[in-house]
Amino acid sequence: MKKLLFVFAIAAFAACNNGSEGTETKTDSPATAPVDTTAKPVDTAAKAVDTAAKAVDTAAKH
Repeated sequence: MKKLLFVFAIAAFAACNNGSEGTETKTDSPATAPVDTTAKPVDTAAKAVDTAAKAVDTAAKH
């Protein structure tokens, strides 16, 4: 049984055939935009806005 497992292990290594090299072509990844360090942080203590509320009609006559 140990010999059979050894044969399977050898077959598995042979099947890999140096798989770390890969055959796909490598391309440069697109450059990422720099992080804006001058941006103000979000105020997490501010009151949340009710997005389901009806908008105020500013064109209505008084």
